[in-house]
Amino acid sequence: MRPPSVGALMLGLVPFVGICFTVRFWDRLEPRVLGIPFNLAWLIAWMVLCTLCLWAAYRMENARESGGHGTR
Repeated sequence: MRPPSVGALMLGLVPFVGICFTVRFWDRLEPRVLGIPFNLAWLIAWMVLCTLCLWAAYRMENARESGGHGTR
């Protein structure tokens, strides 16, 4: 088993940084987005973005394992 590539690790860190280290920027109840407080909307958005980042990291590693010929 090979260690993960730097790109895949960076994609994995994006959601972590986006959720954990941006609290002081979004920790407020106003404004509202679609009727929910901004902080809740921010966290919901990061759930989707986390899924996309981890999917991209998986694809990157899968392509690397198969020699750059796409998915198996």
